Amino acid sequence: MTAPGPASWRQRLRPVRMTRVALVAPDDALDAVLAEVGAAGVVELEPVDPGGGSGAGDAEAVGFDRMRAGAVHRHGAAAYLGWCPEPARGALGRRLAPLGGALAALPLPPGAEPPTLLARSGRVNRSFAPIVETYGAVPYADVDPTLPAGVAYVVMFGMMFGDAGHGLVLVVVAAVLARRPPRRYPRLREAWPFVAGAGLASTVFGVLYGECFGPTGLLPALWLRPLDEPVRLLVAAVGLGGALLAVAYVAGIVNRWREGSAALALYAPSGIAGAAVFAGLGLLAAGVFTAAIPLVAVAVAVAAAGLVVAAAGLYTAAGGGGAAVAQTVVQLFDLVIRICANLVSFARLAAFGLTHAALGALVWAGTTALWHRGGALTVAAVIVFALGNALAFGLEAVVAGVQALRLEYYELFSRVFEGTGRPYRPWRCVPASKEVQR
Repeated sequence: MTAPGPASWRQRLRPVRMTRVALVAPDDALDAVLAEVGAAGVVELEPVDPGGGSGAGDAEAVGFDRMRAGAVHRHGAAAYLGWCPEPARGALGRRLAPLGGALAALPLPPGAEPPTLLARSGRVNRSFAPIVETYGAVPYADVDPTLPAGVAYVVMFGMMFGDAGHGLVLVVVAAVLARRPPRRYPRLREAWPFVAGAGLASTVFGVLYGECFGPTGLLPALWLRPLDEPVRLLVAAVGLGGALLAVAYVAGIVNRWREGSAALALYAPSGIAGAAVFAGLGLLAAGVFTAAIPLVAVAVAVAAAGLVVAAAGLYTAAGGGGAAVAQTVVQLFDLVIRICANLVSFARLAAFGLTHAALGALVWAGTTALWHRGGALTVAAVIVFALGNALAFGLEAVVAGVQALRLEYYELFSRVFEGTGRPYRPWRCVPASKEVQR
């Protein structure tokens, strides 16, 4: 859902500002006011359940009659509580005024978390949105990671699916989706920038690998050939993973600050403390590899400082005492192990890139063997090439897509988010009868 009105780049980095509102209308004008609110579809209303409590959880599906029955009546007036995007509140209030209704802003209740509406402006942002939405709703206080998450996804996909020929096929698929989406699934049209991005990333890595429908020799390798230099590719994959984890830590620090305070951003394992341990371990690996003793000393100091700060936060959160000490030790051990495991997990970028290259090489070897024999086997060579590439394309596209999503969720989002929020679900409805008394 797109937020009303234009949004600056800063506004796109966080959910749309929500306002706690009270909808008030005279009893005799309630139907007209509700009809206007339902037609506008920008207020998440909370009808009062006759059995007690609020129906905020399923307000989006509430019908007109049930919503009307869920009003609180006092002194000839009906009222509801709800949430409204701040950019839309003024315009709706002006529409309700001639009907006798009003949309009043209320103070935010202590401890209440507003629902989340992300500023989904732009085709690329909307195309990448399912990556985040499938994981869960972004908490209201957090930054919106949609664009960087989408870019990270297509880069990881391209590294595993590096073949210029296969990448260009994905670009063609994106062009078809943009112009003529399937009739049964018209919403796939929104995905064309995502598919195009994945195709372009695969094409770029294919050019770097010298792969075009396998090792056909159509392209020189501008960087390396995966099967010839697997260790170099492995180091590059882990290095890319380290860079992505660093970005995730930055987002995690900002989110912890917004969710709680500077103290939470400092002590949280996904905040400054965890980032210091991560940075220290990275510097330690670099120092050992280069045999730089001063760098090793700095790395140990940075990692130790991070562990001390994290331990203080974990111990306080555990409530203190002997049991808290044991719990803190276990959690610190888990923190270090998880950082190492998450970093090594990015080696799968190289592993599946090698798998894709190996399948392409196998298909090309079979094709050339049949082609050189000539005669009727030339036709068989063409068939092997076409079917082999189709199989490699379909199989590897699924594998690379799933693995990129796994890395996004388990390695990156686990640092960006501590939990999920509640999606904004505005009430959209019109009365069953077209005649509404005004």
